[in-house]
Amino acid sequence: MKVLHLDTNHPLLLEKLAELGFENHEDYTSSKKEIEEKIQEYDGIIIRSRFPIDQHFLDKAKNLKFVGRVGAGLENIDVRYAREKDVFLANAPEGNRNAVGEHTLGMLLSLMNKMIKAHREVRKGKWDREGNRGMELNGKTVGIIGYGNMGKAFAKKLQGFDVEVICYDIIGGVGDENARQVGILELQQKSDVISLHVPLTESSNGMINREFINAFHNPFWFLNTARGKCVVTKDLVEALKSGKVLGAGLDVLEYEKKSFDFEDWFMNKPKPFKYLRKAPNVLLTPHVAGWTVESKEKLAQTIVDKIKAKFC
Repeated sequence: MKVLHLDTNHPLLLEKLAELGFENHEDYTSSKKEIEEKIQEYDGIIIRSRFPIDQHFLDKAKNLKFVGRVGAGLENIDVRYAREKDVFLANAPEGNRNAVGEHTLGMLLSLMNKMIKAHREVRKGKWDREGNRGMELNGKTVGIIGYGNMGKAFAKKLQGFDVEVICYDIIGGVGDENARQVGILELQQKSDVISLHVPLTESSNGMINREFINAFHNPFWFLNTARGKCVVTKDLVEALKSGKVLGAGLDVLEYEKKSFDFEDWFMNKPKPFKYLRKAPNVLLTPHVAGWTVESKEKLAQTIVDKIKAKFC
């Protein structure tokens, strides 16, 4: 079976697939149209987020048996159509869930203790102890929206703290020893912290909006290490200004066209982003929550394991 690698990944992927008898081909520069002209030659594709695997592409890939997406989500693939064509889809949320859990916790502690603000001020010679008085996580209720691989990893990291952890998910029965599953009303009634861990779907697109935010009983800290388009940024900014949201840790932004896109929207400077850049209670990272040295290898190994289990 011939496999076309469209994004660079950990070399383990090439090595392990070769050991399993696959013939590896690499093309990291051709356009999508150029790839479509030869994709019928291949049985498998390995991709991150270079371009969407849409219906037109899948129709061209007449012999395609699998797509390995080296990342957590499948939003850049037409999942329904791929499955209609009996194409096996392998993604790897297991590979970077620990990294996401650690990153999310780091963002929360940094925000609550004003670490970034204090760091910047001290570097400028400003020694403002009272202005950088933090808040403790102890005694708070942390609400997790989306309790799959990432949500569960974050909940596990919270077990060293004296907090109540609750989770909300559209799938029932996902709660465990680390988080009690609740309905949306209890989540909004009790939470002091909200951490988002959902895939991007039609129902999650724009779900964190003015109406959703205003339904919360307490002002809360907000964390998003999921997908940027799940949040209506202008509504979040409004809530930050009013104090309804105490602070926000955002690893992803609504303006991303794909996981690694930056220049286009930054140059356009959307008005809400201008506020986020300057707000002292906002922490921004460039879509790297699951992007660690260790997760790069684990993501690759997860894809290999799933392809091996299916085809070998």
